[in-house]
Amino acid sequence: MTCEFDLPAGTTSAAIRGRALKLPRAEPRRIVVIGDTGCRLKAADAAFQACDDPTAYPFARITSQAAAWKPDLVVHVGDYLYRENPCPKTVPGCSGSPWGYGWDSWSADFFAPARPLLLAAPWIMVRGNHESCNRAGQGWWRFLDPRRLEPGRDCNDPRNDALGDYQGAFLVPLGTDSQIVVMDIATSGEKAIAPGDPRFDQLGGIWNFLKKTGANGKFTIAAGHYPLLALAAKAHDGVVGIGGESAGIASVFQAQDGPLVPPGIDLLLAGHVHLWEQVGFSRDYPTQLVAGFSGTQEDVATLPAGLPIAVTPVAGASVAHFASWTHGFGWMSLEKLGSRQWKVLVHSVTGGIVDQCQITGSTSICGLGAKRESAGAPSARQARRESSQAGHRLR
Repeated sequence: MTCEFDLPAGTTSAAIRGRALKLPRAEPRRIVVIGDTGCRLKAADAAFQACDDPTAYPFARITSQAAAWKPDLVVHVGDYLYRENPCPKTVPGCSGSPWGYGWDSWSADFFAPARPLLLAAPWIMVRGNHESCNRAGQGWWRFLDPRRLEPGRDCNDPRNDALGDYQGAFLVPLGTDSQIVVMDIATSGEKAIAPGDPRFDQLGGIWNFLKKTGANGKFTIAAGHYPLLALAAKAHDGVVGIGGESAGIASVFQAQDGPLVPPGIDLLLAGHVHLWEQVGFSRDYPTQLVAGFSGTQEDVATLPAGLPIAVTPVAGASVAHFASWTHGFGWMSLEKLGSRQWKVLVHSVTGGIVDQCQITGSTSICGLGAKRESAGAPSARQARRESSQAGHRLR
């Protein structure tokens, strides 16, 4: 059963059943961001990750490294449980692994490997599409969602899934001048959503919440699983193309009375695409960061080092800076440098720093991105060659 409570002002310590809890800092400055962390066992894709191999499935190593960084806060951008089907006995590395949506799978895929980081700092949990009601939604509402478990919103009865698959956006203050909006967009999907679909009004409510909270002048981060302004490699008939990833949420936001992203939103955090990515724009749009590279089997079709000319996640958005890393697992850190200024580090599971970025307000630039851009963007044909590992994306 979900335990819901607010800490009274002035609280200096807290515990549940004798276990001390890390208290939120008044001014959190060091934030770890991880996402897409479960071990993939999916028969439909013939995808059986070696869950017992810390190299093939390094989530436990990542949480130990991130905990040693001593964060003030952890943000998980969704997709905690991937063990959907039994691993065949003939597949080494995962044979005998727990599977399904019971406690044994939740423990193996999340709670046991995440233990060092769970003990290190408070967490913000973002819901992923793997936590929808037709997947691990029952566990989501019982283990991770911050609100009280209610009848009809528990994913027990499929007739109530439209309710159980959604929670309203909420705000988490980060001191006096920064804030995070947590968005449940887990079922928005990769296809446009029509008016009349229950998700249309639900996601429209999130847009209005962003509009309201973004108007207070604070540095505002919006965290949701699907990346509204990211790019992904999409394989079709053996050819890899580059395009936007989140048509569902985009279609609803575009239908609202205002811009795609309301003014005052500076940074979008997301996962879903199994890589690390930064997309910065020349104007009118916030920075998009994607941290879907923290344990789940990597995408088959990978992004190129540079973008073809005129490629953009949404029509009318001009990409000024782009960086991505698709060659390994890791985690991301945000460190506050000053008012509306943050440093981003991309950490590999082997301990190296893959990239470093600077965020100032809604603009950003990354080291590897700057180097790639100075060399000139490749042609579309060159980009396709760089992404020649065509195949189905494993979401």
